Amino acid sequence: MQEYLKVLIADDEPNIREGIRDSINWNEVGMEVVAEAEDGEEALELALKHEIDILLVDLNMPIMNGLTMVKHLRQDLPGCRVLVISGYDQFSYAQEALRLQVEDYLLKPVKPEKLLEVLHNIRDKINQQAEKTNYMKMATSHITQHQLVIQERFCRDWVEGHLSETKTLEQLRFLEMPTTAPTHIIVIRSQEFQFDQPLIRGNDREIFIFAVKNILLEIVNEKKSLIFTDSKGLFFIILWGQVQEDLFSKIENAIQEYLKAAATVYAEPITGDLMDVPTFYKNCKSKVYGESIVSPIVKRARNYIREHYTSTDLTLDSLAQSLQVSPVYLSRTIKQELGLSFVSLITQMRMKKAISLLNSTDLQIHEIAEQVGYDSQHYFSTAFKKAVGVSPNKYRKGIYNEDKPVMD
Repeated sequence: MQEYLKVLIADDEPNIREGIRDSINWNEVGMEVVAEAEDGEEALELALKHEIDILLVDLNMPIMNGLTMVKHLRQDLPGCRVLVISGYDQFSYAQEALRLQVEDYLLKPVKPEKLLEVLHNIRDKINQQAEKTNYMKMATSHITQHQLVIQERFCRDWVEGHLSETKTLEQLRFLEMPTTAPTHIIVIRSQEFQFDQPLIRGNDREIFIFAVKNILLEIVNEKKSLIFTDSKGLFFIILWGQVQEDLFSKIENAIQEYLKAAATVYAEPITGDLMDVPTFYKNCKSKVYGESIVSPIVKRARNYIREHYTSTDLTLDSLAQSLQVSPVYLSRTIKQELGLSFVSLITQMRMKKAISLLNSTDLQIHEIAEQVGYDSQHYFSTAFKKAVGVSPNKYRKGIYNEDKPVMD
């Protein structure tokens, strides 16, 4: 079915509107008259309502004259083509109309053959612009696809240790990424992702990759990052910048919500330089396979803690009640599978957040204590010293206990 260009005729004289409408076989020129208006205000309203392609307008109309109406149209519907049909044979009007980039300025009474000629020209311009726009979209798509292929290949070569430092820096600059070492590498694994599964083949695989990458891009949208896959179906994020604990649960929850797939997420902080990334990549892969044996109830518990660890009201009982299991069973299962008690798990997350705030903000110690879920500064400082080896104040001054590794 042919899609016609939408035309609006605006003139305060009914016989003029009728004459213009009946003098042209609109469908033959690929157009249809979708509305008519007798004043400028009505014309503007109808133009926006129908999102017209072409406006035929008189300058002398009540309420809002043609020139004013066209000025408004230029702001609200800039792609619309305007043809002035006027009784004013004055240079000032024509000059103002041309300034508003109208297609032509015809005087009444307009001859049908002249009107038809102008309409043909307008139609050709619209078609040429549409072809140009489509070409640019296609070219942009090809460039984007090409860049994504380059990014995927580069990331795989980088993490597998196939690139020199010079080549790595060159590719990072090309992809407009930082040339400093990334802060984290994150891996996402799910049984549903495995590319050797019989259900994931051909186009299904490409659609699935696209869907997962879109989810990951949306979640890390404001951070500098590179996202790629390996041959087995693991998804990786190389990330520059701080990572909040709830990032992992956000990824797992989003994949569950949109793709109905259970996922395991693991992050490895990178403490070396660019050329140390392959080592952390291997560590990350091995640990995520270990994470896959964690039971669903412990994953849910950990995600809940990630999202609520800053609350002073979070307790083992409240967590167990939320998950609808007994506190004793939950505590034992967390300890067995993660090697940490419930309290240790919360403390670990709170200390990571506290260290991040100490490093990146000028907040007072009592303010940091509140933000990470402690009722009092004293309790927070005691817990911090036990976990890190020094008080928060000493840590901020750069005094560390070498016997206690600083949490990443």
